[in-house]
Amino acid sequence: MTSTEQAGTHGAVLPDGDSAPGEDGAVVELRGAGKAYGNIRALHGVDLTVHPGQVTCVLGDNGAGKSTLIKIISGLHQHTEGDFLVDGVPVRFSTPREALDKGIATVYQDLATVPLMPVWRNFFLGSEMTKGPWPVRRLDIEAMKKTADQELRNMGIILDDLEQPIGTLSGGQRQCVAIARAVHFGARVLILDEPTAALGVKQSGVVLKYIAAARDRGLGVIFITHNPHHAYMVGDHFSVLRLGTMELNASRDEVSLDELTNHMAGGAELVALKHELSAVRGVDVDELPGEDDLPTPATTTGQGAS
Repeated sequence: MTSTEQAGTHGAVLPDGDSAPGEDGAVVELRGAGKAYGNIRALHGVDLTVHPGQVTCVLGDNGAGKSTLIKIISGLHQHTEGDFLVDGVPVRFSTPREALDKGIATVYQDLATVPLMPVWRNFFLGSEMTKGPWPVRRLDIEAMKKTADQELRNMGIILDDLEQPIGTLSGGQRQCVAIARAVHFGARVLILDEPTAALGVKQSGVVLKYIAAARDRGLGVIFITHNPHHAYMVGDHFSVLRLGTMELNASRDEVSLDELTNHMAGGAELVALKHELSAVRGVDVDELPGEDDLPTPATTTGQGAS
């Protein structure tokens, strides 16, 4: 069975017996969602919409709330305010398995791979194919190798030797294998946690290529990153988090790369920094934005829009 065939049947049955996007076409939607840990509010009033065949980029500096957002959508933590909808139906996941059953897969930075195991073993890690009658069932090694090779090729990933330990692959190649694995096992929404953070320019480009390939196969992709240049290369919609709140929520035609960069870097803070550094000798502040360079309010009016 191909991954495309699996995508339509993978996951828990919804109340109406069907698994389809909501009325506006959204697969995942957050409305005013937030998360509090006791008296500490880590996330507040976040609106996020994920559509099939689109890349939604979530940007933010350290401590902005990106990890908390991932944990809510992936089922690791429950939201404490607002609404979380999948296919237009409110949900409250208790475990990551429940999110997987709805077709929401997360690829973390550590990739959850075993470096010394072959590529094909890592592809099926935890979901191995078996054959033979119980209680003497055994691994169907040939079927797993064939399936892994076919699925990787479907994503445009061609490896000479699936027997090589996955730890011998480059960081970009391991990311791509993890993406192909999620697609094969029926992901409809793919969450990528900083996939290019530890990669060089060339390997980052490889990963961005396969993010676009996942989008072209109809997946809704949530691309978590702190690099606005990488986000703008593949993104269809951009959300910028700052201190747990949504600072920007705009589609590609509503924001330029410079505006996205200013939001990501904290435009107002940079203006104040430019003013302070201008009095220091030997510091070039010409490239820092001034008040006239800050985005207009119209750029942020997309907040809450799909």
